[in-house]
Amino acid sequence: MTQPTPARIRRCRDCDGFPTVHIDAGTRHRDGTRRTFPVTCPTCRGTGTCTATPTAARSGR
Repeated sequence: MTQPTPARIRRCRDCDGFPTVHIDAGTRHRDGTRRTFPVTCPTCRGTGTCTATPTAARSGR
């Protein structure tokens, strides 16, 4: 069986494609659910992808 070709999307190196996470604050709401707050990756600004950067091999060095 053939394997699918990987997508040509460049994932962010810092968040690995998971740009927004919710962190538990350690407290609870009155109804018993946990209080969380979202944190967005500062590198990709919440997109999960990044632009291709030129490497030494591509620039001719």
